[in-house]
Amino acid sequence: MDGVVTTSAGRARHAVRAAIVVVVILTLALSIDFVASRDHSARGAVIGGIPASNRDTVELDSVIEELTTRSTQPVVLRTPEGSAEVAPAELGLTFDADATRARLLEQPRNPVTRFLALFGRHLDVEPVVTIDPGTMNKALDANRRSLEKAAVEGGVHYDGATPVGDEPAPGERVARQGAAAVLVDRWLDGTPVDLPMEPFSPTVSSAVVAATVAGPADRATSAPVKLVDRRKRTVEVPAGDIAEMLTFGPDGRGGLTPRVDEKTARKSLAAELDPSQRPAVSARFSLASGRPTVVPAVTGSKINWDKTLQALATTATADGGNRTADVVYDDVDPKLTTDAARKLGVNEMISEYTTDGFSSASGENIRLVAAEVDGALVLPGKVFSLNGHTGPRGTAEGYVDSTIINNGRAATAVGGGISQFATTLYNAAYFAGLEDVDHTEHAYYISRYPEAREATVFEGAIDLKFRNNTRHGVLIETSWSPSAVTVRLWGTKAFEVESITGERTDPTEPERIKLPKGDDCIASSGSKGFTTSNTRIIRDARTGQEVNRYTRTVRYAPEPIVKCI
Repeated sequence: MDGVVTTSAGRARHAVRAAIVVVVILTLALSIDFVASRDHSARGAVIGGIPASNRDTVELDSVIEELTTRSTQPVVLRTPEGSAEVAPAELGLTFDADATRARLLEQPRNPVTRFLALFGRHLDVEPVVTIDPGTMNKALDANRRSLEKAAVEGGVHYDGATPVGDEPAPGERVARQGAAAVLVDRWLDGTPVDLPMEPFSPTVSSAVVAATVAGPADRATSAPVKLVDRRKRTVEVPAGDIAEMLTFGPDGRGGLTPRVDEKTARKSLAAELDPSQRPAVSARFSLASGRPTVVPAVTGSKINWDKTLQALATTATADGGNRTADVVYDDVDPKLTTDAARKLGVNEMISEYTTDGFSSASGENIRLVAAEVDGALVLPGKVFSLNGHTGPRGTAEGYVDSTIINNGRAATAVGGGISQFATTLYNAAYFAGLEDVDHTEHAYYISRYPEAREATVFEGAIDLKFRNNTRHGVLIETSWSPSAVTVRLWGTKAFEVESITGERTDPTEPERIKLPKGDDCIASSGSKGFTTSNTRIIRDARTGQEVNRYTRTVRYAPEPIVKCI
């Protein structure tokens, strides 16, 4: 009995000694590993699928560089419905390289984990990644068609005039909270990221669809609807037309609401309703009394199609006998109101200029352009363009052939002679003290115009422009007779203008040209070319103080001597 006791005790002591030896060996091994791996990454460390075991901070550079490279590449998102490539920044993803390096250099505190790593067990280390859920949601919203299966909302359409229900069906969408976690976890693995999904139901139920078909949708096409416009004219909208333009869609609260397609509705109704609109008419000035008086503006009216069609839908679907709705209009303000016109200070003549001596053909063109410009109003600070105001001046507008200067000699073209009106208008603006923006003199001097104070125009190439540099409006009045054209400018006199014409210098002799007789040849006795100048001195009309002085030098080419042979 004593021998058995002695043997058991010995075995226990042996087991204890063996356990102590094992603990000592483990402790010694872990201590040696701790010393050996200090300032290194953990043994067995793997990050984003990249081996990173037992590396010092320098040896970790290649690992961090690979993760950084991955962080700049598009993220491939996958769902059962499809895939999409999205930039990391658009998903709100951010990679912190320094924090990831620090995490890799942390040693595991669990001794068992450290011990198992000595024998090749992997230790997964997560890169330090953050995500902005709001930014991620915007990116996922932008890629819904590629990644999600949309729910089919219930609705109602028409087959002829019969309402037909569109049955709802559930969809599948990205589970946003789970998606954020997966992206943080899988982004830098270098592989496509499979996003978690969740089902979702449409907002409109089958019961709502059925009730809409039997109720408002059926009532909508049960009879015509009458629209009454602002002229008290009634336009009848047949049931068939209502069916073509009307559908029922989700209202966002689980119900269905009527929707009218404006394009279809206007195709059906515009021909009868558009004439009920009234264009706005700006205030204008009349000179019938000899002085400018304001003709009041007229406020216009324009159909508000959105509100009108809402009224049509409401009336058509209502449960009652009244099937009449009013057309809804918006006021359209004139560009120039009566009050604004009265404040422009157009109350006195500020300049007047007349030219004469034109031919009958030129006179017709001058009459037409003068009529187009008559009554034009130039607001303070605005630029008047003769070409811009009149637009095309061709045969379609009534203009005829007359003399022009082409390639240094007389020729004919449609609209010839308009330069005489341009010269007249230019001088009226000149003596009103208005700012010269753009004008071009004739190639050679024409004796009925003042030297260095005249202008030519050519459609699409040469224009006459001046700016109203006063604080008041400028009204252009024109008058024409078979022998003369006059331009008067009305406003509030701001300037007194003096014109000084310089001496002629540097005369040049004309060349002699012989051309075959015909329409292309206009005989001319020619004239010498010369250089001259004009100085405009502008003074303040109230104080007499000089405001501006400008000299323009002009060189006229000689008019050739042309003989038709």
